[in-house]
Amino acid sequence: MKNYKMTVQYDGTRYDGWQRQGNTSNTIQGKLENILERMTEHKVEMHGSGRTDKGVHAKGQVASFKIRTEKTDSEIMDYLNHYLPDDIAVTALSETDERFHARLNAVRKTYVYRIHNSSVPNVFEQRFLYTVEDELNVDAMKTAAKLFLGEHDFLGFSSVKKLKKSTKRTIYSVGVERFGDDIVFAVTGNGFLYNMVRIMAGTLVEIGKGERIPESITEVFDTKNRELAGITLPGKGLTLLSVEYE
Repeated sequence: MKNYKMTVQYDGTRYDGWQRQGNTSNTIQGKLENILERMTEHKVEMHGSGRTDKGVHAKGQVASFKIRTEKTDSEIMDYLNHYLPDDIAVTALSETDERFHARLNAVRKTYVYRIHNSSVPNVFEQRFLYTVEDELNVDAMKTAAKLFLGEHDFLGFSSVKKLKKSTKRTIYSVGVERFGDDIVFAVTGNGFLYNMVRIMAGTLVEIGKGERIPESITEVFDTKNRELAGITLPGKGLTLLSVEYE
């Protein structure tokens, strides 16, 4: 068996998320595994760097898998892209160290959440944007975003139900910038909990609307109370931008 590292980009609009599920065949992982199984004629188990949810997109999702094949790296990549639908593409693929694991070896991930702040729809990019018609105070959002930096217990900013593992995460960088009618929230960390970025973004939107103060973020960290954080924004505005390894 050879171990491979692969980078994938996808428009997650019509999929039920990354992870293969028993009640649906409409997942990114499922599509990729099925094609590799057709190519190799054996069972393939793929590991993604993270489990993006329904409707969430990726420009730099990383996955690893082991297969038996005589095909070259470029031949495997060409085979996948030939059979994949138009909204999924493999952008890089290479054989790697047999111990490499896309999820366990990841050290940093960067996500972006895009908000369209206008009453006029963005017709051509609406699948990748969450629209807020009320005017948002970007300066207040920038001030608040800085409070996410460092190591914190992000339980209150997640939809985690069971506490099997630590909910502490370290955020290395955050940014909130306006580009015309669009506001982009970018965040890099050593890992993210279930719905964490979407709740962080929802909290910043409420701060931008003046519905809460930036310091409310500190209260969520102190209490770990999900009800004190903002709403969970839809998956459509979220994109996994990149994954970094040592």
